[in-house]
Formats: sequence, structure tokens, C-alpha cells
Amino acid sequence: MEASANERPDFGKMGYGCKHYKRRCKIRAPCCNEVFDCRHCHNEATNLLSNHFDRHELVRFEVKQVICSVCDTEQPVARVCTNCGVNMGEYFCEVCKFYDDDIDKGQFHCSDCGICRVGGRENYFHCKKCGSCYALGLRNNHTCVENSMRHHCPICYEYLFDSLKETAVMKCGHTMHYECYYEMIKREKYCCPICSKSVTDMSRTWKRIDQEIEATIMPEDYRHRKVWILCNDCNDTTEVFFHIIGQKCSHCNSYNTRTIAPPVLPQ
Repeated sequence: MEASANERPDFGKMGYGCKHYKRRCKIRAPCCNEVFDCRHCHNEATNLLSNHFDRHELVRFEVKQVICSVCDTEQPVARVCTNCGVNMGEYFCEVCKFYDDDIDKGQFHCSDCGICRVGGRENYFHCKKCGSCYALGLRNNHTCVENSMRHHCPICYEYLFDSLKETAVMKCGHTMHYECYYEMIKREKYCCPICSKSVTDMSRTWKRIDQEIEATIMPEDYRHRKVWILCNDCNDTTEVFFHIIGQKCSHCNSYNTRTIAPPVLPQ
């Protein structure tokens, strides 16, 4: 007796799909009526169009039809093919119209985010103020920024909320891709591109600058000159002695400062 599609090894999981997902179906894009392996394939294809007005992104929730990769049967969204009975995705989310055979990712649907996440539900919590799921290690251990994930990465400008890449949450609460974060650090840029606060412990660097300033005597004309500074780390405004190497915040000892105009005193 001939084996069913689910029993044939060549129809097993991880045998179909694209570079984004392994799955046994394709989707018909409701926006343009074209067939693609997944929504990311659709978005990449339309972004390459020379006509700006034809560029658009697929809304995952609007997908109504899928095509089984095993028997080519087009049908309404469902986990199992109505024709050959193959399971079109080991993980299936009816809300997101999402299929994925690689269940080792630990996919789960977050109703607060409104989309599917990876990494295992038990390893994440949803921060309602930040508006996204974060690793458990950040629970009560991060600075909340309202809707911190609903913006573009400040380095590569890809939208973060539903990006496939891992995201870093910095000390200031702002977010960016991990790979962009480490590229920034590798280039010795240690300030958040959004708010300019230090993203790592800079205490050793501040001590080194202290030593450099102590060893560098300013010319007599500048030795007693003062300037007003704003500290990017603690937001304090102070008047300090000017030095060519840097100005130190007298409140938090940070050199992550910038000179500003003197404050206007009330009459």
C-alpha cells in the first residue's frame, strides 16, 4: 500500500521552504495576488521594484489562501492540506497565518505583541510599557521606554518590532539589533545613537581620562576658563573648568558631556 504524504520521508519537515522559514506551503499575497514562499520573500521582492508606488509590504493577518508545496493545492489557511493531508507546518499560528517546520526555535504567539515570537514562552515576559517581549533576565532589570521596539534600528534602519534578527536592549532602554550594537562597540562608539547615554560601564575609561588630564597642563590663557556642560548620562548641567581632553560631570563623574550655552538666570 502506498504511504501517505505525511509518512513519506521526502515529504518530511525541513524539506521545503525558503531562506527565512522551512515550511510545506506557500502563501498568496492578498495585496498583489502573487505567490511567495513567505511574507519576507514578498517584501524583499517588492522592495526591489523600480517603481516606488508599486512597493508595499504584506500584512500577515490578511493572508487568506495558501498553496501546499507537496501537491500544489491552493486552499484557505489551515494547518493540514485538504488534498494530500500533509502537515504544512509543525508550528502553525492561525492568528498570524504563520507556518514553520523548525520547532527548535521555540515559537510562541504573544497576544500582547499580537505576533509570534521565538525563544520559548517560558524564557520571555511581555513588558507592557515597552510594548514587547523581553528575556526574563530583563524583568525588573531594564529602563522602560514606551514602545521601545516600535521604531527602526538606529544603525541599519530596519523596523525592530517584527525583525528576524536578535535585539539588544541598552542600559538607557533603547533598542537596536545585536549585530549592529556589537559593530558599534567594535568601532569604539559607546553612546546610544538615540539618546547619547553611555551603553556600557565606562568607569575605567573615565579614570584613564582623569590621568590624561592630570598629565596635560593647559596653557595659562585657558587654565582658569570655565564652561557650562550638559551630561548625557545623568542630564545634570554644571559649570566646570575647560580642558582640551574633555569636561567631567561633577555630579556623576562622566566625561560623556557636551558644552552648552550658560543658563539664563531669572531677572
